[in-house]
Amino acid sequence: MNVPRDELERALRETLSRQAATLRPLAVDPAGLAIRHANRTRRRRTLTGIALAGAATVLVSAGVAQFGAQTGHPTTPTVVLGDPPGATATPAPNPSAGPARSLPGPGGSAVDLIVGTTLRTAGNEIIPLGLGAVDRAQRVPDQGGWLVVGGPTAAGRTLVSVRPGGSRQVLLAGAEAIALAATGRRVAWRDGDRITLAGIVGDRLVAITSTAAPGPAVPVGFVGDAVLVRLDPTRPGYAVWRPAVGGFSAGPGGDVLAVHGTRPDGRVVGVVSTGTSGRPCLALLDPARNLAVTRTACGPLLDADGLGAVSADGRWLLVNGRTGASKAAGALLVDLDTLDGTPVARRAGPALAGVVAWTPARTAGYVDGRGWLVQVRPDRVLAGEQADAAPVSGVDPGGRPVVVTDVAP
Repeated sequence: MNVPRDELERALRETLSRQAATLRPLAVDPAGLAIRHANRTRRRRTLTGIALAGAATVLVSAGVAQFGAQTGHPTTPTVVLGDPPGATATPAPNPSAGPARSLPGPGGSAVDLIVGTTLRTAGNEIIPLGLGAVDRAQRVPDQGGWLVVGGPTAAGRTLVSVRPGGSRQVLLAGAEAIALAATGRRVAWRDGDRITLAGIVGDRLVAITSTAAPGPAVPVGFVGDAVLVRLDPTRPGYAVWRPAVGGFSAGPGGDVLAVHGTRPDGRVVGVVSTGTSGRPCLALLDPARNLAVTRTACGPLLDADGLGAVSADGRWLLVNGRTGASKAAGALLVDLDTLDGTPVARRAGPALAGVVAWTPARTAGYVDGRGWLVQVRPDRVLAGEQADAAPVSGVDPGGRPVVVTDVAP
């Protein structure tokens, strides 16, 4: 049968139009497959997370047993699955420059310094940090790097571990206050209405325990195995928190104005208000009795600004104060072996304006009000010499370098 070509084309077009207008179910639904695949993946991740949580709980429980459990006070460890917000291992901000490079200019100092966003080591190396403002920093054991405490921000403070190669790991974020042990093995911080104590293992925090924080109390340091707590940053008063015992109370430490370190026998070197005039005097405090005063020694007129530190061997205290007829405050080197009588103190240099870092060689470094680095050697001070002071290159106008404290023996 002969069909005209134009009729054949018209019929073909009508057939194709009817087929296109008819909705047919697909043998395979790509969208449905994608949704079902995502649901299965979510379920697998949920089950894996539950398993990891159980494993993490077991590990943290083991950590609690290792670092010391409370006697008669069960703890509830804080388990964090994964890293805290922003806790990423970050490589050196400038890998092309290598992990460290020589510090330009004449030799370095006896202490590490943080200048702006870089770390300058005593070995004349520079390590870019890539961090914001830094409040404090200290070495960690076995040349393992540094622990860096960020300055106060609207989001709180951060604790960052920095490795010699320049990589960084955020250990803690959003804390109101952070205190590090001189050994670099423990950290205490306030978050909300709790004060928490944790061990530092590598680049991880192992939570041990926490306690309610009365009022504005904040951790400021460690005394042996106890956390040193300032009850109100704007007023006198310290206490110690021993997690193995439980909470803490103000006790007899209400007259303590400042705490600067410990003596070899474990007693704490501090400044207390004495007499009706409230004169600040040196004192030895017993941490086992919540900082009860065991000895008071008045001599030099000490400042109660909280700045100062005891040398690693417990012999020397570098602190702000005045001696003799001098009306200008300066850094005083106090011989703590003379506390049985009138303390022997000598003017060592300009007034402290920041943290004091004692090196194993018994040299102290600090920053003065000009932002200069001051280095004190007790033998030279005893010989009547003043400390060495020199400006630090690369400091922004109005800024000050941060002295890095060393690891306690």
